[in-house]
Amino acid sequence: MKATSAIRNKTLKKGTAVPATAIVDFLDTELRTSSIRDYSCNGLQVEGKTMVSRIALAVDACMESYQSAVKNGCQMLMVHHGIIWDGIRAVRGQVRNQMAYLLQNDLNLYASHLPLDCHPLYGNNAGLAQLFSARQIKPFGMYKGTEIGFEGVLPKSAPRDSIVEILCEKLKTECTVLPFGPQKIKSIAVVSGGGGDALVEAVTKNIDCFITGESIHQNYHTALEGKINVIYAGHYHTETLGVKALGSLCQKQFGIETLFLDIPSLI
Repeated sequence: MKATSAIRNKTLKKGTAVPATAIVDFLDTELRTSSIRDYSCNGLQVEGKTMVSRIALAVDACMESYQSAVKNGCQMLMVHHGIIWDGIRAVRGQVRNQMAYLLQNDLNLYASHLPLDCHPLYGNNAGLAQLFSARQIKPFGMYKGTEIGFEGVLPKSAPRDSIVEILCEKLKTECTVLPFGPQKIKSIAVVSGGGGDALVEAVTKNIDCFITGESIHQNYHTALEGKINVIYAGHYHTETLGVKALGSLCQKQFGIETLFLDIPSLI
């Protein structure tokens, strides 16, 4: 089954073109790109046009997102999952085809993986916590030396089903639930995408509900024995919030047009 792209933000604010380098420098500073250890090559991965008047945003660097960005007159594409991981070892096959398309169409490709996950204002996990108006927010989920998620408490205890409903409605997703914790939830921890390894930390901290993207087989018994609720809301869907926030940030900072390309995966 092939994912079909859909464009959000139908009404776009007119803006003037700005140098691509200005956008890259601003984002690298705001996201602390150089200070966060990651196996993704964060920042500008492929250089394109020098001036940018419209930016596309997507979760994944893929041919469908490139083609949609070009079709909609964008000079830059910002993604969470880029095309370069642990450096370039060969330019052939899928990598060669994608690189060729980006270069032929002069499309800038900017990626932000862990820096976008952990950002306290514009990150995926900050966005997830904000869905529930969580308070007493603290970093959570250590990965490669950085806490990339957040934990917090709800303004008042909420039924487990209402937490699931909020995720399904706000993220346009379907959830899988391990209902092994309290039916009334007060404390939550969130790590978007493939953050299932942080479940042990959530159990240790007596968190009522752990929210992440995709499941890990062994988490079933960890959750059962740890008496904790776990909600899997989809890798893709839990990582749409960060790039959307970057779009709003760029509109505000540069007066530039942005659009979100909704190209969901089945995970």
